[in-house]
Amino acid sequence: MIATAGNRGDSIRSDCFIQLELKVDGGLHIELSSKVGVLYERAINELCESILRFYEIENAWLHIEDKGALPFTMAARLEACIKELNPCDKEYLFPILPQNKNLTPQDINRRSRLYLPGNNPKLMINAGIYGSDGIILDLEDSVAPDKKEEARYLVRNALRSVNFYGTERMVRINQIPAGLDDLDFIVPQPVNLILIPKCESQTDIVAVEQRIEQIKGQNNETIHLMPIIESALGVEKAFEIASASENVVALAIGLEDYTADLGAPRTYEARESFYARTAVVNAARAAGKQAIDSVFSDIGDMDALRANVKESKSLGFVGMGCIHPRQVAIINEGYSPDASAIEKAKRIVEAYHQAVEKGSGVVALGSKMIDPPVVKRALKIIDTAISTGQLDKDWRANND
Repeated sequence: MIATAGNRGDSIRSDCFIQLELKVDGGLHIELSSKVGVLYERAINELCESILRFYEIENAWLHIEDKGALPFTMAARLEACIKELNPCDKEYLFPILPQNKNLTPQDINRRSRLYLPGNNPKLMINAGIYGSDGIILDLEDSVAPDKKEEARYLVRNALRSVNFYGTERMVRINQIPAGLDDLDFIVPQPVNLILIPKCESQTDIVAVEQRIEQIKGQNNETIHLMPIIESALGVEKAFEIASASENVVALAIGLEDYTADLGAPRTYEARESFYARTAVVNAARAAGKQAIDSVFSDIGDMDALRANVKESKSLGFVGMGCIHPRQVAIINEGYSPDASAIEKAKRIVEAYHQAVEKGSGVVALGSKMIDPPVVKRALKIIDTAISTGQLDKDWRANND
C-alpha cells in the first residue's frame, strides 16, 4: 500500500514529491529532505502529522522531498496519496482567503486570461501580479493523464489559499464526461468561471449545469461558464451552445484543436480559421455573449502577437488567451480602446447626453447626425475605458 504524488527533480521549485506507505503498527515516521528544512522542518512535520491524524492514520511511513512547497501544495500532495490508498469523503481544507471571495459580473473585461498548468504550483503563486483579467487553472491539456487526479487537489487548494489579487478565477475542466468529476473538487471553492473544452452541443452545457446545481445545494452564488469551440461540429453548433444558458457569459475558440480537426496547419495568416472565428463571433454576439479568441502559441514573437490581436479585435473578439505572462500587456493594450477612440467616444457621448437633456431624439456632433448604433458603440468604449482605468468614471463632471 504505497502511493506517490507531486513532482521531483533538480528543476522543480515550490513543489514537493511525497511517498506514503500505510503500516499496521509502528506509529508515524516522517523522513524529510527539504531545501528549507533548517527553518521549517518542525512546521512541515506538524502539518503532515495533523493531516494524517485528520484521516485517522496512526501508522505510516512518509517520505518527503521538498523543494519549497507552500502548505497548500504539500497538503494537496499528501491528501492525494491518502485518498489513493484510503478513499473517503473527508477533505482537509484551508480557510478561504477573504480576497478570494469576490464575485465577478457577467460583462467583466476578459481581454486576457492566463493559462496555468493545474499541476504546477510554482506558476500559481504569483499569477495574480501579471495583470491578466483572468487566471485559468488548467486541469485539461496541460496536465498529464496520470497526474490529473492529484492536480484536482492542488487546484482546489490554490483557489482557497493563493492570493490572485482580484483577478477572475477560472478553471478549465476536462472534456465531458470526465470533466464532470472535476466539478466535485472545483464548484465548492471560490471559483468565478468554468471553461468547458471541446464543447460540441448544448448537451455539454446542460450536463455541467446540472452537476453544478447538485453540488452547490443552497449556495446561490453564480458560476459563469465559457464553452470552448474546438471542432468543426462545435463551430456549426456555436449559437446553440452560446444560448444554452444564461450562465454562459462568453464563447471561446481553440484553434489548435480546430485546425487539427480540419486537417489543416495553423498559420499566421489564419485563412484556415477565418470562417470559424467569424462564425464564433457572430454566434456569441447573436446570443448576447462575449467572443474570446484562441491563444497565440509563439511566445517569442511579440510583433506577430500584436498583429494577431489587431486582426482579432477587427473581427469582433474582445479578448484572447495567454500562455505566457509576457503576452499579457500586449493583449490588454490591444483589446483596450486607444486614446483617439476614447476622445471621439467622449464627444459622441457628450452630444448624446445633451440631446437627452434637451428632450431631443436627434444626436448631432457639429453638423453631423449620429446614428443610434454609433452612440451605442461610443457608450461601450467609454464603459470599457472606465473599467480598464483609462478614464475616470466622473469624466463628464470633470469636463465642466
